[in-house]
Amino acid sequence: MSSGKYDKHRQLVEACKAGSRIAHNELYSEYAKSMYNICYRMMNNAEDARDMLQEGFIEAFTHLSSFRFESTFGAWLKKIMINRCINAVKKKRQMSMVDEDPPDLAAADEVVDEEKLRLDVARVKRAMDQLPHGARIIFSLYLIEGYDHSEIAEIMQISESTSKTQFMRARQMVKDILLGMPDFSI
Repeated sequence: MSSGKYDKHRQLVEACKAGSRIAHNELYSEYAKSMYNICYRMMNNAEDARDMLQEGFIEAFTHLSSFRFESTFGAWLKKIMINRCINAVKKKRQMSMVDEDPPDLAAADEVVDEEKLRLDVARVKRAMDQLPHGARIIFSLYLIEGYDHSEIAEIMQISESTSKTQFMRARQMVKDILLGMPDFSI
């Protein structure tokens, strides 16, 4: 981020801390779209994503006094959104009586030429949408959000090896889904 943009965001955060509604609106406008995209990838549902977006911003603005500029405001807000989504998914899973059975990964030994899997973003998103919640979250956190496995392990309260294993399985599931799409040929 450029210094000017950082300074602008710092001034907005300080104005928010001082109670400026205009600054609240500006920060919301600045970050709402990117935070919605994160929430949507995590929740896989537009309504749930909007709910997480609103709850995340409420939490951020409520706890703005704890923001100490040790990172960018965007990074701090992103962490809040991701944690909100993870907690919501965990809660939804606990409330659900149906267990999702992962696909049989024993047949996944087939080697696929990664070069041949050059696909447009929409196809990959469609494949990601078909992943079970946990797999989609780990896949998204690692590949899209750029977290490493130790950070994912901490966020999701799992071991680092579990994060790595779940990511590898999710990656294989995405490959299998992509290969099974009717308009894909190698």
